[in-house]
Amino acid sequence: MIPADTAEAQILELVTPLDSRRDVETVSLHDAPGRILSASVVSPIDFPHWDNSAMDGYAVRYEDIALASATEPVELAVIEDIPAGHSPQKSVATGQAARIFTGAMVPPGADTIIMQEDTERQGDRVKILTAGQPRAFVRERGSYRRAGDRVLSVGELVTATEVAILAAVQRSQVAVYRQPRVAILSTGNELVTPEVELQPGQIVDSNQYALAALVRQMGGIPVCLGIVPDDPAALKTAISQAIAEADMILSSGGVSVGDYDYVDQILSDLGATLHIRAVAVKPGKPLTVATVKGESTPLLYFGLPGNPVSALVSFWRFVAPALRKLSGQRHNWSAPFLLARSRHDLKAGGKRETYLWGQLYATPSGLEFSLAQGSHSSGNLINLAGTQALAVVPIGATAIAAGSMVRVLWVGADLPGG
Repeated sequence: MIPADTAEAQILELVTPLDSRRDVETVSLHDAPGRILSASVVSPIDFPHWDNSAMDGYAVRYEDIALASATEPVELAVIEDIPAGHSPQKSVATGQAARIFTGAMVPPGADTIIMQEDTERQGDRVKILTAGQPRAFVRERGSYRRAGDRVLSVGELVTATEVAILAAVQRSQVAVYRQPRVAILSTGNELVTPEVELQPGQIVDSNQYALAALVRQMGGIPVCLGIVPDDPAALKTAISQAIAEADMILSSGGVSVGDYDYVDQILSDLGATLHIRAVAVKPGKPLTVATVKGESTPLLYFGLPGNPVSALVSFWRFVAPALRKLSGQRHNWSAPFLLARSRHDLKAGGKRETYLWGQLYATPSGLEFSLAQGSHSSGNLINLAGTQALAVVPIGATAIAAGSMVRVLWVGADLPGG
């Protein structure tokens, strides 16, 4: 067994990301969220596009109002109103002001905005009650970005903020990496699909569906190859099909040391290089990581444990970082760990890094981890419901007392709740 951090580092070294020239496609801005940029984005325009006002108020020449105060206001003639979206029609000369609204263009001649709270309007004239500062409330053209500047980098995940930036630079189409195809197969004579009526000794294959959901959640395309019986010939055929159709392969079951565990031998027969056979993790000790020859680059093969909780923990801890790098994401590949205060006593055997699942809460004093109730068995999928985080009891520790800080692996889709 090798430590989890060592395994993750070794796995990431094995990943060959999608090619930024070959593995790309163009999508609409509406379809861009969740995708990874395959090229940097350069702005064709200045930001702001022109000098504009950050306030409702009056555009003035600072030299005219430099001595203004509430006791000795400066009175100016209002020459026009400038709403947002309209171009100024006049230049502001000495002794003049223009009524201006937030976002509107600053007229020629004006260099400062006085917000309306510091003025008194009387017909076509306005009294300025404070001098303020030169250039106050003027957003200067190009002060955020200049035309030709990079606004987004290759490898960035597109979220709502990136969509807003892409729209602002008038990119209705965007180049992204194609979604990686991840083949998923479950091994075992005992497995059946959910619609089958269970017979004695049979088990529903939940792994196929859970792993497909996780792949989809991470922006990949699951290629579900179904259940493969514990038969070397059938398994070899299924893995060969997966190699031909996918960028990464996940199988569950068949990687332990039982009489019907054939995955490692089949991989060797197919010319794969086996890098990892077991990790010092509970749940999830049996883990096969191999590279197999693909059409153009080596493919990463993960042989996950068959127990459902073990399969999910193995995905969160080891597969997810690899999938982030494979997808073309520029950085932040590693499993996301946080620190939280545990609300409960945490217990472990001490020989392996132990993951205990539960929920994470944001409180005024920081994050808190709440342990899921019930048995933390690798086969107890039911109490995994609502899991947002996995608390880590390190190797050598058998207990972490309630109230102590604990390292947690964040696996939720949303931010911690209150």
